[in-house]
Formats: sequence, structure tokens, C-alpha cells
Amino acid sequence: MKPSVLICSNDAEFYLVYSHVLEVGGFTSQLVDGVEAAVRQASEREPHAVILDCQPASEIGAAICARLKGELQNGALPVVALIAPGANYQHLDLLKAGIDESFLGPFAPAKLLSYLRARLAMERPDSEDGRSVIWGDLEMLLPSHRVRGCNGRQIHLSQLEFNLLRHLMENRGNVCSRDELIGAAWPDNIHIDIRTVDVHISRLRKSLKEILPHNVIRTIRPIGHAVEEQGI
Repeated sequence: MKPSVLICSNDAEFYLVYSHVLEVGGFTSQLVDGVEAAVRQASEREPHAVILDCQPASEIGAAICARLKGELQNGALPVVALIAPGANYQHLDLLKAGIDESFLGPFAPAKLLSYLRARLAMERPDSEDGRSVIWGDLEMLLPSHRVRGCNGRQIHLSQLEFNLLRHLMENRGNVCSRDELIGAAWPDNIHIDIRTVDVHISRLRKSLKEILPHNVIRTIRPIGHAVEEQGI
């Protein structure tokens, strides 16, 4: 059975977006609006986690959190606040109410999924042992050698492309030289010209365009290639 998440919001579009994100991540979700309704549904349905939609026009997130922490599961139910731009002033009240985690928008949905999976000790879907590497909206499923975006769309890379992307993501924030990438992606007994690395990086970029709207890999001339430390 998939873990369930209660989404507290009065914004139907917000629910549609995050219910899809959660579904792709292996969760089910239910929409609820208001303090009393949130407490009642959390008590009756016993969700695995609660997500609060903290918009500037609505300041009931802290009140919902305080009630959930005070009345249910001895305060053990994970409560996560998604704070919209312009509502960051709510952060202090949420902390006082006992919030478990907060994400200030804009943020990569993969970060929310990563937190929920870690908190609930979940394995990632489509992976036999749950091992993966996450960078922003991009997730690498290591055992199955697949890559997907936060919208769930997947691509299959060649072994060389997968090795290159994995090394770049595991060393994000650092510039990886071409010699370093050759050592990470190719067998030791094969001689590779450094220009061959650029060719495969170019192919990798084209493959990633299928699942991401932005360019992930930067070329740092004349040193090598890199991805930023923080996902976009």
C-alpha cells in the first residue's frame, strides 16, 4: 500500500500540482481545507504525513500544525510546510508550532519527495534497492540505470552517458576535468581522446532535454564540465 499524504490547502491548482508530484513519487494524497477539517481527517484517516500550503493570503498553517502536533500520534506525525514566496514571515510561527520541515518556494519538488522518503524510510519506486542520486528536478535510479525528471518522464542513457552524469552529479559544485571524467566513465584499458568526452557530453545534454527544460551541464573552458551544487 502506498503511503498517504494529507494536503491542507484551499487552492485547487496547488493540490493538482502536488498530488501529481506525490503520485509520481509513490504516494497517494487527499485534499482538505481548514483547521478543524485537517485535524478530523488526520485523526480518521491516519495519513503518513501532512503538507501545509502556506500562502500569503492564508496564515492558518501554524494553527493546523499546532493542533496536529498537540492532538495526534504524540506529535509524531510529520508535518511539512510549503511556504510560498512572500509568506516567509510565517516561518517563525511554524517553528513555534513544531513544524518538522519547511520549503520556501521556489524549490525543486524532488527535495520534498526526498525528505518524505527519508522520513518514512521508503525505497524509491522503480528501484530494487532504493539507491538513487537526486539533483534538483533530476533523479538517477542507480540499479536500473534510468534517469527521470520530477514529472515522472524517464530516459534510458548509454552506459557511458550514465557514468558521466553520475560522476558529475556526485561531484556537483566542482569542475570535473576531462581526464577525471575519462577515468570515471571508460574502462582503464581504453585510450580516449579528451575531445571524445565533449562529444558524449553533448549527446548527454540532448538526452536530458527530453525530461528537463534547462541545461544541466555547464562547460568550463578549458578545464572540463560541471553541474551546480544546488539543483534548479
